[in-house]
Amino acid sequence: MPRWQWTYAAAALLLAACSVGPWYHRPEVPPPPAWTTQASQDAPEWPSRDWWHGFNSPDLDTLIAQAQQANDDLKAAIARVEEADAQRRVALAPLLPALSATANATRARQLLPGNPAPQTGNAFSPLLSASYELDFWGKNRAGYVAAAAAERATRYDRTTVELGVLAGVATNYFQVLELRDRVAIANRNLANAQQVLHGLELEQHAGLATALDVAQQQTVVDTQGAAIPPLRQQLRQSEDALAILLGSTPEALEVTHGTLDEIGQPEVRPGLPSELLTRRPDVASAEAQLVAANANIGAARAALFPNISLTANGGYVSSALATLLTPANRVWSIGAGLTQPIFQGGALVGQYRYTQARYRELLADYHKAVISALANVEDALIAVQQTSDQVARQRAATETARRAYRFAQQQMRAGTINVLTLLNTETSLFTAEDALAQAKYARLQALVSLYQALGGGWQESEPA
Repeated sequence: MPRWQWTYAAAALLLAACSVGPWYHRPEVPPPPAWTTQASQDAPEWPSRDWWHGFNSPDLDTLIAQAQQANDDLKAAIARVEEADAQRRVALAPLLPALSATANATRARQLLPGNPAPQTGNAFSPLLSASYELDFWGKNRAGYVAAAAAERATRYDRTTVELGVLAGVATNYFQVLELRDRVAIANRNLANAQQVLHGLELEQHAGLATALDVAQQQTVVDTQGAAIPPLRQQLRQSEDALAILLGSTPEALEVTHGTLDEIGQPEVRPGLPSELLTRRPDVASAEAQLVAANANIGAARAALFPNISLTANGGYVSSALATLLTPANRVWSIGAGLTQPIFQGGALVGQYRYTQARYRELLADYHKAVISALANVEDALIAVQQTSDQVARQRAATETARRAYRFAQQQMRAGTINVLTLLNTETSLFTAEDALAQAKYARLQALVSLYQALGGGWQESEPA
């Protein structure tokens, strides 16, 4: 190795040794050995980055693609990444020499000592100046580390925002389908109730039914009709919320087809809890902010020590352009300066204490982010498990209610039961069908929450 490379390496090691720290160490937050709720063993261990394809819905795929391109929250997050990248470049500048060029041309008339007549002359001076702050204590390096960590945090935040947006699109789309199914159920049951009412009115004219029977059925018709407008209102509001996530105006979106029965039911199985920290972008962001805060402590501490700067100037000075670049007119200077803060009114010490307090704050935030991530997965796992059981039980209850309603219609025509029994079975069927639609949506919502809790297939080794 040439001598100059040895000299440079020795100087670099010396400067690194003079860093005032502190060195960063990842805080220990021991995860549990296993999840409390067991998931399906047939599914892949972690979701893929395109997890929404598991629902087998081309319409959802289209909506997701539109949100990735047009969502305003995602655009703002991308802009914040660009801002942080620019700040990182700014923080890099003090680690490099600064170079500037100046060129002056003057013509002046002045009185010289011993000469009563004024003298007129020209002066030309092109100069090149260089300056460099010797980062002996690591202040500038710490500032760059903090800016680079802050940039990584914004990239992780951007991934977190995207995951939240895509989960929101899927959840709102499923809610739209749920409400459309519930409106269809309500309309179907209203039509059945009106048909029963018409039959009772005919029987009343024939003397086979009483006015009370007709009034009771009319009450059922009116009640079921009154349940439809709130469902339509919720449907419109859900479509509007979905439109906002897609970056479009509400009137530009309307879901006109599709039901919850057409949506696939993917199986999801999480890996080990210890692997979750590398798959949650929000946890990675919390740690990146902690790294930045740790570096800021080093920068604030280094500001208490002397500041060493090197300067150099070189160029030409001449009274005539013709002789400007001759060796005789060459000028140069080299200097070094040392500045030691003595009294700043407590500003430097206050800044140092602030960075320490900020680190402790972000340390608590990181700890909360880790335990919250673990809790999110546990909550989502139990929700998927219980909503799956709920759907199965509610489906069985709906089939039972449907058979009971068919039997009640047959017995009503045969005259073996009264109208009150028919009304009760009819109300039970409507309630069961509506509850089944809500249970289906709850399970899909739980699946989306589980995908989101598992980081949506993101890994820390991937580019943010």
